[in-house]
Amino acid sequence: MALKEPGLFADGSGLYLRIDQTGARRWVWIFHYHKKRREMGLGSLEVVGLADARAAADVARRILADGRDPIEERRLALMPSTSRLFSAVANDLMDALEPSWKSPKQRGQWEASLMQHAGQIWKADVSAVDTAMVLEALKPVWAAKPETATRIRSRIERVLDAAKVRGLREGENPARWKGHLSALLPKAERNKDHHSSMPYGEVPAFMRLLAGRKSVSALALRFLILTAKRSGEVRGADWSEICGNTWIIPAERMKGAREHHEPLSRAAMDILNTIPADIRSGLIFPGWNGPMSDMTLAKVLKANKIENVTVHGFRSSFRDWAGDCTGFARETMEEALAHRVGDKAEQAYRRSTALVKRRDLMNLWADYCSGVAVDNVHHLRA
Repeated sequence: MALKEPGLFADGSGLYLRIDQTGARRWVWIFHYHKKRREMGLGSLEVVGLADARAAADVARRILADGRDPIEERRLALMPSTSRLFSAVANDLMDALEPSWKSPKQRGQWEASLMQHAGQIWKADVSAVDTAMVLEALKPVWAAKPETATRIRSRIERVLDAAKVRGLREGENPARWKGHLSALLPKAERNKDHHSSMPYGEVPAFMRLLAGRKSVSALALRFLILTAKRSGEVRGADWSEICGNTWIIPAERMKGAREHHEPLSRAAMDILNTIPADIRSGLIFPGWNGPMSDMTLAKVLKANKIENVTVHGFRSSFRDWAGDCTGFARETMEEALAHRVGDKAEQAYRRSTALVKRRDLMNLWADYCSGVAVDNVHHLRA
């Protein structure tokens, strides 16, 4: 062709030869999709002849006639097939989320739940996942394991949302609960059973039993009971978090994602002081190969023939004792458990005074656990 002036030169039915200011000549097909003007490149004139350009435009017209976007269809066709799998999108999403997760175990939990309960979805093209597939994954566990089912549904929904943002699928999310699955499934009834706890009247005897055990796990369990903290908070405790007789637990290791200042009782400090000074760096209660596992603490109970009691349940033991046997305000007891109390204004006001009151409470709890100064405990109820 002899055309050289910049501009658009029509061949018909939306096919044009575009000549740029640089003199480059290329075929384009111009069309409207969802009322928006789109321009699809079909190749350089130096490579694509008129007949091939017309043939390519004909293919694009047929795709448009089916209600699909020819540009998007071509982009998806050129993508590697593996990148369109649900598993690939899920792994990319997990890569993005992993830095914000509190525990390295969360990725394994995501993968295990999706691969075990949503295997068909895991292996499918992400654009092909529909409501029937989601229901097939959820129904076997919806009533029997509601918490597991809820997590699976949420994770599927999140992966499909990510796929839509990346242009890998269109339409409504088939894993969406409100206004969709809520019409097809009953509301999941979560297990409301509390963690089995040791009656607080039995705690002092158990603490004496633990005092005779010299293992790191037994020491950690004593520290956990005295501080009424969660297993993960104690197992992840680092010497850098100890400031005098206060343990400053960073937000990323707290369930509520906010920094917590834990006043350490005299008995809790005694436990820390039993650890030789030359090894006071890194984890306070390390396992054999890194952090101690939650199962390790549970094994201490089993080894001492303590049945129907969980490690987490000692928080309930403390709370029952504090409510039954002391005159401290409910807010102080809840703050000792790192529970949020009141609105933001109240929390800001109490922050300066709660530590002092909690230190008194935790010292009294430590004395009770040690069988010391029992006369100081005020029995408020018969």
